[in-house]
This record gives sequence, C-alpha cells and structure tokens, in this order.
Amino acid sequence: MRRLPAILLLAVLAACSTPDQRVPPAPLAVTPPAERADAPVVRRELPDQPTPPVASIPSPEARPAPSPQTAAPVVPSDAIYVCVVDRDGTRHQTVIEFVPKVHQLCRRHPEMGPCQYERNVCRNAGGRVFASGGHEITMATEAEYDRKVMRVRFRAN
Repeated sequence: MRRLPAILLLAVLAACSTPDQRVPPAPLAVTPPAERADAPVVRRELPDQPTPPVASIPSPEARPAPSPQTAAPVVPSDAIYVCVVDRDGTRHQTVIEFVPKVHQLCRRHPEMGPCQYERNVCRNAGGRVFASGGHEITMATEAEYDRKVMRVRFRAN
C-alpha cells in the first residue's frame, strides 16, 4: 500500500519531464524574389562557400588555416549584417537587408529593436551574425547594446 503513492509520484514526474532530444534549428528563411519589393526585411542567400579544409599535420613554418568558426565571411559593401551558418561542410551566408529608413537606423544605432530582432532570428536558425566590418556580433555585444539603451526585459514564470 505504501508503494502506490511512490509509484504514482514517479509516473507523474516521468510524464512531466521532457525527453533529452535535441532538435536541429530550422534554416533561416530566405525572402522569395517576388516578395522582395514590398518586404521591410529581405534575406537573400549568397553563394555557398566550402569550409576551408584543416590540415592533418601542419608544417612548423606554416600558419594554421582558419577554421570555419573563425574565418571571416564575405560581407557585401551595402549590407549591415550577414548571417553565417556552417552546415554539412558548407558555409551558407545570408545577407540581411532592411528598407532604407531602417537601414539608416541600424547603421547608426545597431542596438535598436528591428536590428536586434533580425540578429536573433539568425541565431535561432543556428547561425552567427557578422557586421559590415567583418566582426562578429556576439551575445556579449548584445549585452553592451542592452546596457547602452538600458533595456529591461520582463519574463513570465
């Protein structure tokens, strides 16, 4: 009789727990060409680039080749952000373009909401965000942006 409550408690705990299965992130949505004229944000794919191979035994005088995680992406001159996703040995680069008014805003004030939203969309797709200078915008950079505008986030329990 004492085992019944313990078994029920274990059954409830097992039912409430989530399985430890990692779901791969969804790929970044690219704006179709037909919708690019009216869209406030356009995401267009740059040609895929193979990730640089890593030498198995480097020579002492040779510098190590940059790994896919550290190699700088190709950023077009008119773009503010490029989303880089390394998947299956191929580097997928997506340029994030804004309408002219938002483009000017994000160029001067990258901490503003529309800019941050697009960077987070890239990260949620498993990508990394690079700015026009070729430097990566990390979560530490995002924290600096939040501190700059004193953004407060309320989270529900």
